[in-house]
Amino acid sequence: MDDNDLKLPTIKETLKKNNVRINKSLGQNFLFDLNLTDKIVKNSEPICPTVIEIGPGPGGLTRSILKKKPTVLYTIDKDRQSEKMLNDIKKIYKDNLIIITDDALHYPIWELGESPRQVIANLPYNSGTKMLTLWLKHIRHFDLLTLMFQKEVADRIIAKQGSKNYGRLSILTNWLTKSKKLFDIPSEAFIPRPKITSSVIQLKPLHKPLYDVSFESIEKITQMAFSQRRKMIKTSLKKINGQIILKELNISPNLRPENLSIIDFCKIAKKSY
Repeated sequence: MDDNDLKLPTIKETLKKNNVRINKSLGQNFLFDLNLTDKIVKNSEPICPTVIEIGPGPGGLTRSILKKKPTVLYTIDKDRQSEKMLNDIKKIYKDNLIIITDDALHYPIWELGESPRQVIANLPYNSGTKMLTLWLKHIRHFDLLTLMFQKEVADRIIAKQGSKNYGRLSILTNWLTKSKKLFDIPSEAFIPRPKITSSVIQLKPLHKPLYDVSFESIEKITQMAFSQRRKMIKTSLKKINGQIILKELNISPNLRPENLSIIDFCKIAKKSY
């Protein structure tokens, strides 16, 4: 155990001490098992000088990150209780911890600190995918993202071509990064206890995208295709004369969207917009 752990109250004591009210509308589920937060951080090494954490809550993951001595850790939370919950940690780590009270969904986290930077976060269940999509647009500013989602969302992010979970999110993510699942976290490791299992995934940005095409165009094409995922791709892309584009690209119009590769979607996007 780190010496600083001995000086700090437990996560449950922090919640009680600060009379914290769990805000369900923010998708709050606090991870209180410090062995698990240490495991998440260990899987994120080497730690970059600039680390960003979203939704720190009472600071379990925050403590584990700071033990690895980043130059600076930025925590961002729209819950105004956050600064109060992190107060004991701030007293110990001082300038190494910068607490920001703001909505990470609208905050340019890619501008925080200096490169190289990484994100380590237990993301809110209700806005995690929106955050990820935003960060993918600025992926060149990050060296590594280690993120926790509910398991079904994590499975969609890392899904491969042909699987039932393969879709817009997996295509956008794996066009720009190399993704992998690290491990699952059971519901009993959280306060309050959610009804689902969580999963930790890791995204390592590629040196360059798999294919040269604009983010906006591939986002539009995948949204169009997977809004009717059970239909043939020629039907999904009817609005943009998909049949002609598919013929030019030698892609079977009778395939369903999940049967097309990331490169296929990139080529369609480039032809369409």
